Amino acid sequence: MHRLARTGGTAELLRWLAGRAEGWAGLVGPDGTVLHAAARTAGAMVPDVAGLVAEGANALNQRGVQAYSVDTGAYTALLFPLGVSSPGVGDPGAPVLAVVTPRPVAAGLATLLADVVLPLSLCLRAETLERKRRRVDLAESRGREAVLHLLMTGQLSIAQQVAGALRPRLPDPVRVCVVECSGGGRDEVARVCADADGGRSWIVRCPVYARHLILVMPAEAEAPEPGAVPPDETVAARVGDCVVGVSEPVPLADTATGYRQAFHALAVARELPTRHARFGVSPDSALVVGPAGHRWADELLNPLLTHVPRRAQDPGSQELLATAASWLAFSSHATEHLKVHRNTLAARLRLIGELLGLDLHRLADQAALDLALRVRSTPAPACTPEPTQSGPPASGTSEAAGGLDEILVRPAVRDWADQQLAPVLGAEETLRTWVRCEGRIGPAAAELGISVPGARKRLTRLETVLQRSLLRPPSARYDLWLALRSRDLAAAA
Repeated sequence: MHRLARTGGTAELLRWLAGRAEGWAGLVGPDGTVLHAAARTAGAMVPDVAGLVAEGANALNQRGVQAYSVDTGAYTALLFPLGVSSPGVGDPGAPVLAVVTPRPVAAGLATLLADVVLPLSLCLRAETLERKRRRVDLAESRGREAVLHLLMTGQLSIAQQVAGALRPRLPDPVRVCVVECSGGGRDEVARVCADADGGRSWIVRCPVYARHLILVMPAEAEAPEPGAVPPDETVAARVGDCVVGVSEPVPLADTATGYRQAFHALAVARELPTRHARFGVSPDSALVVGPAGHRWADELLNPLLTHVPRRAQDPGSQELLATAASWLAFSSHATEHLKVHRNTLAARLRLIGELLGLDLHRLADQAALDLALRVRSTPAPACTPEPTQSGPPASGTSEAAGGLDEILVRPAVRDWADQQLAPVLGAEETLRTWVRCEGRIGPAAAELGISVPGARKRLTRLETVLQRSLLRPPSARYDLWLALRSRDLAAAA
């Protein structure tokens, strides 16, 4: 009995009892409902067993006895309550062990059932507690995921309120770390991460990538002690098959930027023997557009910001903004991030495109929307100030595109573009072709005259050179389109 309770639980104990009784064994609720059951063989089901044990369970509860039996012409039902804590004291809401056996009852069967009540009761309680623990773990995991979603969409105050019920407190400033685990090892890696920094990091199981853990770690304000190893490096060293990418220190309000940086660093870390990389120093495009860029972003996003849904069940402006940000970051995986159906996502994207006058199938319009959303979430004083003179507006473009072109010709943006493309200048044919083909590998391979695997290998090498993720979202394709457009505008001036 005790061996089965340890190794197989309630199901194995009932199966063993059904075999010993040569009939049927199960657990029955106080109202006679069968909760768990096992029969010796598929053909050993007793006729109307549910009615028989229900009759016995009702009689047992009404009389308040510690055992009860019901005889029919061919079978006997033996019932024992599992909630008896002392002689004469029982729990009326506890399940009842019921065994239906052919007549005559085998010698010693009643004694055997009385003996199995205790291990079966303990086993049932342990399984109930385990189910509750799993529900609590799931609720905590979903709560942490919700806090991360709020941080990624810039809703800092609400995220801190929700996080107040969980531990640890949200740090500020932070480094965002993305850990790529193998197979089903994410829970074990989460324990290693918690041990590595003493439980100070906010650890979230990524809702989009099943092998990723996201850590929001405190950014150390002071230099680490001599010989101290940062938690992210400790995880990479202790877990032999994981890959770690880490962002620069960013304010808590810029968690979305930190996540993109960590994801780009992860693409670089996959090609390194240490399996660990930190994001290289590089300004965000939203920081170099200046006040004119803020005005352009506000003008572009105004129809979305002021949108009022016609029906109460339709998405409002904040929900549409979150949808746009999630889709730009995760592409089709936004359905997992937002927990919506793909048809719902498609309908929202159509509405966003109509409101903004953008074709979201075009990389150019995607890049414009991505930049506008990032600019809107960046404080204006942090931006590079306006130069005394700005370049002339580009000609031959639409009003929206022309407005963006005026931003891209700013000297600060041109310097940013040169820095982004410096590692591939003079050899950017593959990159330009891929961007011109809307970031799709198949058309780019056909235009380059190479195979799709060959194009993928080239882009993988470019990920290492540029230190950015290209093939998996969040991708650097928006920044690269902006950088190439800025250089082209400068060359045509």
